[in-house]
Amino acid sequence: MPRAVYLLALGIFAMVTSEFVVAGLMPQMADGLDATIPEIGYLITAFAAAMAFGGPFLTIALLKTRQKSALLVLFGIFLAGNVLAALAPDYRTMLVARVITGIASQAFFGVSISMCAELTRPDVRGRAIAVALNGLMLGTLLGLPLSTVIGEHLGWRAAFWAITGLTVLAALATLAGVPRTERADDGSGEGSSDGARGLRQELGAFRSPRLWLTLTTSTFVIGATFSAFSYLNPILTEVTGFSTGAVPLLLIAYGAATVIGNTAVGRFADKHTVPVLLTGLLLNLAFLAGFALFAQLSLAAVMLMMGIGLVGVTMNPALVTRVQRTGNARPLVNTVHSSFITLGIIIATSVGGPAIDTFGLRAPLWIGAALAALGLVTLLPDLKRLREARTTPEIAGVDPQIATAAHSQAPEPTSTPEPTSTPTPTPATAKETTPRIEA
Repeated sequence: MPRAVYLLALGIFAMVTSEFVVAGLMPQMADGLDATIPEIGYLITAFAAAMAFGGPFLTIALLKTRQKSALLVLFGIFLAGNVLAALAPDYRTMLVARVITGIASQAFFGVSISMCAELTRPDVRGRAIAVALNGLMLGTLLGLPLSTVIGEHLGWRAAFWAITGLTVLAALATLAGVPRTERADDGSGEGSSDGARGLRQELGAFRSPRLWLTLTTSTFVIGATFSAFSYLNPILTEVTGFSTGAVPLLLIAYGAATVIGNTAVGRFADKHTVPVLLTGLLLNLAFLAGFALFAQLSLAAVMLMMGIGLVGVTMNPALVTRVQRTGNARPLVNTVHSSFITLGIIIATSVGGPAIDTFGLRAPLWIGAALAALGLVTLLPDLKRLREARTTPEIAGVDPQIATAAHSQAPEPTSTPEPTSTPTPTPATAKETTPRIEA
């Protein structure tokens, strides 16, 4: 695995830690900014909304920039927003800072995932994406508790300054260790003087209805998981009966489960994309429904919570692989995909709160189960194509998953307006489209 992939994971870790830090320091930030707890909660919503709706536009603005240069620009924007947060004298300034960092982090995710595709062979891209996305999992496992401890002992501003230092470290590591990539001229804007044509090439992928269905699957998968994750603390204390002191340890265990699950999914995401997603959604549906039914039992609650950690957000490598095969591996598609993932988080948190008021703390778990079921419905067309691929005589002897990706998941011809566009390479064409790496 190229060293650069691990450096991309470090950058993602820094940004995810910044995303989660508010959740761990709500009382301190409320006191320091003369705000209420619900108002501090809106900072989380603002960050997510900025990611979902602002990230793609920033990515479009950077389409003509080399990907390594784009990463450094995004580090700079994110760093400015984080410093503004650390210095914020009032709530409005903090709100602006969260919007800036949210937009930058979403674009960073998209460009980073695209770079993983550029730096690795097609047959190991899923594994590379899993390595990069371990930065997200470690943000849950280590970033949130560490920033919370710093904030509790040194003040909430110190937590933001610590994230600033981590961001500078990640930016310097990226500058020194991530190579510049140069694609063949595919009209994406790199290597082409026609910026307008490059934008048309990027937008052309979104003419495929299949891509929109694939993106919707990601919304349901992540929404199902965050329906539970967003309310684990009150569920574990008020329904299961754990003490507040035990919850951080349980959340660390949950984070460890996500790291394990993410690594395992990355191993199978390339060759068995759809079966992995089918298995993950079925298991997550069972874990969420089981958690809702048996949340009052300590052992069952912990086991089911760990199960959600293993098969929930850890589907990301398979989700990314499926989107790249359906659309392409370029930055805009990856950023829009991240926006659909964030949309799942927004849905989960916005629906879960009112549902608790009406039906109690188990309601988000049932909502998660319903979202997982909807995710299964969006997989049905791919499952049908996969079954047809297994029985089609002319592709007998070919791996069914690869056959399905090659024959059915590629973008429709009408989705690419320019004949010079190069589709995302399949394993069969990898040799011809391997990117050139400049020192």
